[in-house]
Amino acid sequence: MRADLNVADRPSLIGPLDTIGVDVFNVPELSREMQVDASGRISMPLIGTIDARGRTAEELARAIENSLRGRYVRNPQVTVNIKSSVSQVVTVDGQVVEPGLYPVTNQMTLMRAIASAKGLSEFARQDDVVILRTVDGRRMAGLYNIDAIRRGNYTDPAIYANDVIVVGDSPARRRFRDLVSVSPLIAAPLVAILN
Repeated sequence: MRADLNVADRPSLIGPLDTIGVDVFNVPELSREMQVDASGRISMPLIGTIDARGRTAEELARAIENSLRGRYVRNPQVTVNIKSSVSQVVTVDGQVVEPGLYPVTNQMTLMRAIASAKGLSEFARQDDVVILRTVDGRRMAGLYNIDAIRRGNYTDPAIYANDVIVVGDSPARRRFRDLVSVSPLIAAPLVAILN
């Protein structure tokens, strides 16, 4: 496999209101699909409540195994799968075709997030794209230029769950469109010059 096409996966973390499937090998009465509660915990027979928030599926499976081992199941083998995630989303807002919440995949980047929102709108400012992120309780912001990323001048930055992407508005493009729509005869020479 080509090294430049192989991007390392980032683990998906379980969050509140995600739906997970828990499979305990050879113990079908403990296997089930469940929703993580709003505080990030799950409840299972025999072992009670376990904190699932912020753990990978594998980490949660090991925690369930440790709770079952010895007392209830001799050698538990647990598999956890994230069925659907509402906690692993990115918000794309501003001048994109379809603003909204989009699921974060393992290899989500800024360009992929904008593509998920059907691309930039007519009035988008390609040099005014902001990523807002909270790191250790502090709100951070980064300013990016989509056109420069497309040209390969900069790497396409990674996007993480709960990031907010805001694409800026170009008032100059909006005014030009309004001018063209209000007075097409006056603007016709202007369009010819711009082309």
